[in-house]
Amino acid sequence: MKLVSYLADGTSYVGILGEDGIQRLDTDVSMRDLIASGEIPSASDVTDTLDHVTLLPPLMPEKILAIGRNYVEHARELNNEVPSQPLVFAVMPSAIIGTGDTIEWENDLTEQVDWEGELAVIIGKTARRVSADDALDYVFGYTVANDVSARDLQSSDKQWVRAKGLDTFCPIGPCIVTADDIANPHDLTIVTTVDQVEKQNGSTANMIFKIPFLIEYLSRAFTLNPGDMILTGTPSGVGKAMKPPQFLTTGSVVSIEIDGIGKITNTCQEL
Repeated sequence: MKLVSYLADGTSYVGILGEDGIQRLDTDVSMRDLIASGEIPSASDVTDTLDHVTLLPPLMPEKILAIGRNYVEHARELNNEVPSQPLVFAVMPSAIIGTGDTIEWENDLTEQVDWEGELAVIIGKTARRVSADDALDYVFGYTVANDVSARDLQSSDKQWVRAKGLDTFCPIGPCIVTADDIANPHDLTIVTTVDQVEKQNGSTANMIFKIPFLIEYLSRAFTLNPGDMILTGTPSGVGKAMKPPQFLTTGSVVSIEIDGIGKITNTCQEL
């Protein structure tokens, strides 16, 4: 099932995305509250056509935990050591935007804005000290994410709070695919294009630390709540690693697609 948050006639709704439109769910709660409730409400008799709605970020997470250098080739392309344990950082919830929204930054703050296509995991129920064997039982679903990165801030700050957490730096969407519709989250292709030129083409099969291990690892340190999101890392092909390096500028159009989930597209704007 593909669940979306969207605007229709100025009102926000949650619905089921289909080929012919969005079937509105019989609820007035947010996606996060729906996830926390533990059940998906029945559909109403209203179907909204895609050309009359605006897709919102499918979820506004309370917590976003991200994993750096979780693909060997990505670590190596930036001349970093392959990590022996997960490299964890947090992203600000205010970084969340949806497909079609604009990635923005002040050019006197950063001039090296990079793309990172990633699979995002949505937690479905409270997880604390969960074992890897049981971890996938705590997953509600999956979505597409762009872990936008200010590489100059990443270098100068020596940690990644600003570099990864600036407003608009975490586009997600277009939907959340429920876990029962993803047979194997470690068999998905991630493709990133910039201005229709392919930059990344990788598989989640190549994650160093797989999702069950990450949930076990993170839940030993933090309580994971329904609606929390885990960014699982990006494959190789980022702009900083290119020769010469390539970065996003005003007018750049970034698209990230994961098979079985969908595509997000965002235009960039320097302020």
